[in-house]
Amino acid sequence: MTVLPAVTGPRAGAGAPVHPIGRTLRRYGPVLPVLLLIAMLALPLGAGAEQEGSGGTGTLADAVSGLVVIFCAVRAVRHRQRPLTRTALVVLGLPVVAVAVAALGADSVSNALVGMARYYQILVLVPAAVLILVRDRDDFRLVAWGLVALGLWQGALGVYQYLTGTGASYAGEDIRAVGTFGATDVMGMSTVVAYGLVCAVALALGGATARVRLTALACAAGLVVPLALSFSRGAWIATAVVCVAQIVCAGLRRAVRLLAIGVAAAVVLVGGLGVGTSMLEERLSSITQVTAAPDQSVTDRYTMWAAAIDMWEEHPATGVGLKNFPAYRDSHASLALSAGSDVAGAGASFRRQPLLSPHNMYLLVLSEQGLLSLCAIVGAWAAMLVCGVRRLVTAHRRRAGGLDCALIACGLLVWQLIDFVYADIGGPSTVLTSVVFGLAAWWALAPAADGASREAAARR
Repeated sequence: MTVLPAVTGPRAGAGAPVHPIGRTLRRYGPVLPVLLLIAMLALPLGAGAEQEGSGGTGTLADAVSGLVVIFCAVRAVRHRQRPLTRTALVVLGLPVVAVAVAALGADSVSNALVGMARYYQILVLVPAAVLILVRDRDDFRLVAWGLVALGLWQGALGVYQYLTGTGASYAGEDIRAVGTFGATDVMGMSTVVAYGLVCAVALALGGATARVRLTALACAAGLVVPLALSFSRGAWIATAVVCVAQIVCAGLRRAVRLLAIGVAAAVVLVGGLGVGTSMLEERLSSITQVTAAPDQSVTDRYTMWAAAIDMWEEHPATGVGLKNFPAYRDSHASLALSAGSDVAGAGASFRRQPLLSPHNMYLLVLSEQGLLSLCAIVGAWAAMLVCGVRRLVTAHRRRAGGLDCALIACGLLVWQLIDFVYADIGGPSTVLTSVVFGLAAWWALAPAADGASREAAARR
């Protein structure tokens, strides 16, 4: 009698086939929460999501950022891994101490707790989670492409708003591109689009294959239009400086054709905007008119800057306390300050939005937390920048890959540090700033960024 072998299904053991979805989850599982956080910024904001100085009402993206931090903590405990190096602990720990000391000067417990939570979320917790969950350069590039995709989505909505007259109000017309962020956060879309543009330019300069470089170049060209239609002067300045720096760092000989194509495309696109051309020219010319006949927005900003400096001079060491800028504003601002900025369009009715922050991150920290806290927070950013630039130089010298990651991380960090001259951490789009700080921290501080293998990165 012949005994036939029993037919058994595949066992989950060595050599057993793995479903493609399982392989994808195993490969990219840890970084997927970061991508989910980025995707949350593509959704329409709730009615209550409005900018409030250095804080703001919570959004779905803020809730997801908390889940990302919890996921990272649980994963680190489960895998018994050492999550951060000593250098990373020191760099990310500086804002922890500074903000905790500044919270003692808040005028209420609620302001202290809300202010601490916001600063820790943006400067410490989410960046640390991104640093830990991004395991290698492939994960890093995936997050960068996520920023590009988000920029394209928000930018496409912004262009549609301009063409159909459904954007935020600008010069009496509802044409300002704001994406899903609405009229209360007019800089939200420009920030997201600028992040995507910086990443796309870096991938176009340092991508591993011609296909990647051409795709990134096409994305960068497409993102120029919504950035222009955002009418955000601060985003224009920061993006122009960073993109030029990226081209210089990547090598002028290789990038000269890319620069020529970019300039030609910009001329063609801007020239084809019709009515928008005169508005763009007027907005560009206003950048140089900060002292001679400035518009009211520039006057308000300079007045609040002067008020912030005056607050710091009265409380140089510790500032006036977390979230106390609005309470001290009127007693330190001149009569040139208007009652608020006009908000209208993009689904919002006309109203006056109060000016609750100096719209300058450095002066916000200086006025509310004092010189000691400013030195600690800016010192942490400077440390990340120095370490990141050192690795950029090494990646450029070795020519063994990683130049795109270096250009992305350093470019995003420099962009944010420049933009902080014109903005602070208020608004629904701020949660994406924490992801940017996390990418910069990973390149500057993570051992895997320096070319370590996946196995070595998993064992640390």
